[in-house]
This record gives sequence, structure tokens and C-alpha cells, in this order.
Amino acid sequence: MYAFLFLAAVSLILCLILTPLCRKLFVYAGWLDHPDQARKFHVHAIPRAGGIPIAIAYVGSFILLLLSPLHAGSMLEQHLIEISRLLPAVALIFATGLLDDLMGLDAWQKLLGQIAAALAAYSGGVQVLGVSGFQIESWWTLPLTVAWLVGCSNAFNLIDGIDGLAAGLGLFATLTILTGALLQGNLALALATAPLAGALLGFLRYNFNPASIFLGDSGSLLVGFLLGCYGVVWSQKSATLLAMTAPLMAMAVPILDVCLSIARRFLRRQPIFGADRGHIHHRLLDRGLSPRKVALLLYAAGGLAALFSIAQSLVHSRLSAVVLASFIACAWIFVGRLEYVEFSVAGKVLSGGAVRRLVGAHIHLRNLDASLAGAGTPYDCWIALRETGRLLGFRQISVHLRGETYREQFRPAKELGCWSLRIPLSTEDYVSCDTEAERGYETAGTEAFAYLIGNQLRAKLPALRATGSLDSQIVALIEHAERPVVKNDAQPGTPVLTVPILTLIDPKRILR
Repeated sequence: MYAFLFLAAVSLILCLILTPLCRKLFVYAGWLDHPDQARKFHVHAIPRAGGIPIAIAYVGSFILLLLSPLHAGSMLEQHLIEISRLLPAVALIFATGLLDDLMGLDAWQKLLGQIAAALAAYSGGVQVLGVSGFQIESWWTLPLTVAWLVGCSNAFNLIDGIDGLAAGLGLFATLTILTGALLQGNLALALATAPLAGALLGFLRYNFNPASIFLGDSGSLLVGFLLGCYGVVWSQKSATLLAMTAPLMAMAVPILDVCLSIARRFLRRQPIFGADRGHIHHRLLDRGLSPRKVALLLYAAGGLAALFSIAQSLVHSRLSAVVLASFIACAWIFVGRLEYVEFSVAGKVLSGGAVRRLVGAHIHLRNLDASLAGAGTPYDCWIALRETGRLLGFRQISVHLRGETYREQFRPAKELGCWSLRIPLSTEDYVSCDTEAERGYETAGTEAFAYLIGNQLRAKLPALRATGSLDSQIVALIEHAERPVVKNDAQPGTPVLTVPILTLIDPKRILR
């Protein structure tokens, strides 16, 4: 046991000493994070790249234990090979974060670095072998492992938005995995996590509000990646059926934040990897909480998630489902209290009749497209437009095409205001629709309706012939038709009755 305490204590002391020294060095080198009054509201420039003292303290604690005369050094040597397999992967993720802190990397460059580190960790034995008690096919282990490690890295990178938040939540997750490793008797995992807990606690002394140094990408990516790796190792030796859910619960707040960010940006049709002010801590800040209170509140959420994680890893498999269901219920309530507009709107759309209206609108517009394509006169267009306008929920529709005007009112006007949609086709021709303001939400497909009319009908307008006139093909047929000859058996020279074919055709009957 004292080996774990030695590693944690040494790492804590080293980080307490190294962090202020690195802070002065970063100020001198100009490695500063400047406020932009958009997403960074700190008063003055603050040194970043806080991952450097954390990494030095983490590695230094192992070196000092090996050099010490303590018996624990020999125990560390027994597990050193297992721990050292992660060194190439950890070096890659740390270098990626450090380059971003010093030079600034594009999103795709950071992603490539994270994927390379995840592949190195996979080759070192960090592999997701099952999910929720189900063994997965061997070819699934690589993409799932890469997705998990990249997701954990970015989760802590995105949650690092206010002082001390990422470091504090990382500390809770590290202590949770350390506790789980000790309960399992997994000495290698316990030895790997103990110094990380000490380093994060020492760094938090300078990173908590008001922070004098930031984690930077070198710190947030490193912490998230390490915890992702340790979570997989923890799940590999878990006795419960829902093994992988325990590390997921341990890092619940950062993972929940990244999942919410992806879902929000998808619903808003924004870039998935773009930046915004919709993260969990931003929502809490917008409610008037101070950065310190937000951090403490999310610490409490992280602590509660840690309790669920430990409980889930200890209880019988039947009770694991109960613990998981309770955790999901708490997460659901927590997200609901954040009052994201995107999810409330999506819920109303899915639970109400909006989906049916939208599908129906697309069907009506397809039919309108086909009808306009075959229309030859303004009246033909009017019949198609009138029916589609009624089905789309408009109160009335008016059409003026090639000097012909049509109008129909489907519902009587009310005292409430109306809004109108006017689609100009030429200087004189137009299609106009309106509906009541209170029923505007029922008029699905309005934008597509306007786009269809504005493009297809405007292009077709010159080819329309006046209503009541004959089709050009029929006229051509009439002009080239031969006069009929009435056959008779009279003597040669007897007059024969001939009738022009035009007099036998009733245009009204043809139009009908």
C-alpha cells in the first residue's frame, strides 16, 4: 500500500514545485492564453501548457521510486513492463497537445495525432473486448478502442472551459479508477493511476479559480487519454457483466458534455468540431453562477458519478442493471435541468405531428412538381397549386399567370393577424398564399413550396398557352389534315359533299 502512497505523494510534491517554475518559464517564453471576450473571459493573459509539469511529475515519481531503497521499487519493476507499453502512445498524445499549445494545430492535425496515439495504445494491449457484458467480434475491437480513446481525449479537452474544471473532474475519475483497481487487486493499474492523482491534486492548487496557469491541450488531452486507457484496463478485469459502463460513469460529466455537444451541433446543422458556448459549464454560467460555483457543482456531479461507478463494479450482475438505470435517470434529470432548446424542440417534433406534417408536405410537393411539369395552361397550373395550397395548410391562395387570375379561400379570415407569402414570377405574374399567425407552425414545407414554384413555374411561364386554346399539336394536326371525301356510287360528275374537319371538333369538349 505504501508504494501507492509514495507515488501519489512524490507526484504531488513534484507538481507543487514544478508548476510555478513552469509558469514563470511560460510567461518568459510567451506561451500565454489571451482573452478574446468571446469564449475566453479571463482578465489577462495566462500561461498554458500545464501538461508539462503534470507529465514531469508523473514520470518523475516512478523514477524516484525505482531509485529509492524501498521494497516497493522491486514491486514496481515487476509491473514496469506492463506499464511501459503505454509510453509510446502517451508520448504521441502529449506531443500532439504540446504542439497545439505552442504552434496551434488544425482540427484534422490534432485528430490524426489522437488516432495515432490510440493505435499505439491498441498495439500495447489497451483493447475494448466487450460492451455491456457482450463479447464483440475481433475486428470491432480496433475501431471501438480508437473511438473510445479519441472520445475521452476530446471530452476532457472540451470540458476545460473554466478554471479547475477539467483537472478536478480528472482527479475524481482517477481516484475512482484507483479505488476500483485496489478493490480488484489490479496492482499494475493502481500503480499507474496513483501518481496521476497526486499530479492533478498538485496542479489544481494553481489551476482552481482564479487560475494562474491553464492545462492547455498538452494537459487536457494527456489526462483524458490516460483515463481512457486506464478505464479499458479496468473493464478488462471487471467481474460484472456491464464492465465498460463503470469507467464510463467515472468520466460521466466530460463524456456527457461531448455527447451533448455533438448532438446539439447536429440538430443545429453546425460543424461538429466547431466551437460554441453551449457546453454544460456555459449553461450554468449563463444562469448567473460564478465560475467557482460551477466548478464545485460539477465536482459534486463527478463525485456522484464516481459513487455510481464503484457501486456498479461491486454489486451482483442483477443489481448492476439497477445501478445503471438509476445512473441514467440521474443523467436524464441533469440534462433536463440544463434546458437545451435543441433537445426540447427535437422532442416536440418527434412526439407531436410535425414529422407527419413534414412527410406529408414532401409528398404533396412531389405531386405538385409532377403536375406543373405536365401543365400546359395557367388553369392547369392553378388546379395543381390550389390543391397543394389546401393540403399544405394555407388559408387562401391567389395566382396570376399570363393575364389570368384565380383565387380561392379555404377558411374564413379571423381577427388575428395573418402572414403572407408572395412569390414573384415576372413583373406581373405571381403566386400568393397566406395563413393565420396562430396556424403558421402547421404550414410545413413552405420554403420548399416557394423554391419549387420560383424555379419550375418561372421557367415554364413563357411556354404556357392561354386557357381555352387548342394544344399546338392539335392545331398542327388540323392544319395538315386532308379534307374527308364522302364516297358515293353516283354517276361521274355528280357533286360530292366535303366538310372541313375543324367544324367537327368542339374545343370546349376537347378541353373538358
